[in-house]
Amino acid sequence: MRRTLFTADHEDFRQVVKEFVAREVTPNLRRWDADRCTGREVWLAAGKQGLLGLTVPAEYGGAGIEDYRYRMVVCEELARAGTAALSLSFGLQDDVLAPYVVGLGTEEQKRRWLPAMASGEYIMAIGMTEPGAGSDLKGIRTTARKVEGGWIVNGAKTFISSGMQADGVVTVVRTDSTGGTDAFTLLVIETGMDGFTRGRHLEKIGLVAQDTAELSFVDVFVPEENLLGTVGGGFRQLMRHLPTERLSIAAQGVASAQAAIEWTLAYTQDRTAFGKPIADFQHTRFELAEVTCELEVHRAYIDQCILALNDGELSAVDAAKAKYAASEMQGRVLDRCLQLFGGYGFMREFPIAQAYADARVQRIYGGTNEIMREIIGRDLVGRR
Repeated sequence: MRRTLFTADHEDFRQVVKEFVAREVTPNLRRWDADRCTGREVWLAAGKQGLLGLTVPAEYGGAGIEDYRYRMVVCEELARAGTAALSLSFGLQDDVLAPYVVGLGTEEQKRRWLPAMASGEYIMAIGMTEPGAGSDLKGIRTTARKVEGGWIVNGAKTFISSGMQADGVVTVVRTDSTGGTDAFTLLVIETGMDGFTRGRHLEKIGLVAQDTAELSFVDVFVPEENLLGTVGGGFRQLMRHLPTERLSIAAQGVASAQAAIEWTLAYTQDRTAFGKPIADFQHTRFELAEVTCELEVHRAYIDQCILALNDGELSAVDAAKAKYAASEMQGRVLDRCLQLFGGYGFMREFPIAQAYADARVQRIYGGTNEIMREIIGRDLVGRR
């Protein structure tokens, strides 16, 4: 079936993204892996090209485009280049952090942060996960004590994406020791604040070029003007924005699987065995047929979720379904595609190998897939 998600305007935008990828991304992939970080230059280049801050209102320096299809184009082209690391970093900035500031920020905060986020000059991270608290956000122990003019924060975060480069971290803190959904608040902790330090640059099995860090807060004074949203409203504010984050993960999963199939089709038509291209063997054709069908069926659902998000109708349950289904599909497709590369599929010089390693975390972050099944299951039981 012909895909109908994109219009001519989206395809024109795709050419801009393709040119950016060819110029700023592809030549640097190996260096980024060696450095375990993309560096700031590509952020600035993306901002200059207009690829960041797509949903940021124009008065704050963004494109003001409330159409997630443009973000999907960026996901697809970065996936084709074999850089899930950069796709994740840009996705966090545009799909998670910018909407927090747009939706929760004061006018002063919007003018302080959004233009620099859209230009790539200011990188944000989100500090939720702790050594003892992952998907269960109510287990967060990082505390913020109210003092004159602000807050004193103590605690630690781990697995923080963009944590080494981030200029500001939207940090989930406990402001009420009694617990409950009103116990959490969002504070933006910025580089240079006394007591804020970065620990290890974490080594991962995938997403090697995506900087991931441990963060530590020891008596960090955070001024009142860095309170994002309302005191005690952090948990509800996080829940409100999770559907977009989970759709972002689903979109990356679909884009990754699509790229893997394209690489595999090209490889199997070029690689020969027993005197003919391996694509001529029935087994290869059957494998390609099966992964293509699986991709297209899942992509049709994700495309509908994208349109629902555009219309303001994407529910938390549907986003959980999208994240769960797309990330599981991604893992299956990449595994089968890698197999068709034979021994070369195990070599990191081939993009399929890196994509395979990068894909594994998709079933973990943004809420584990076990949590996604629980959300979906509770909704089903509640309907009875």
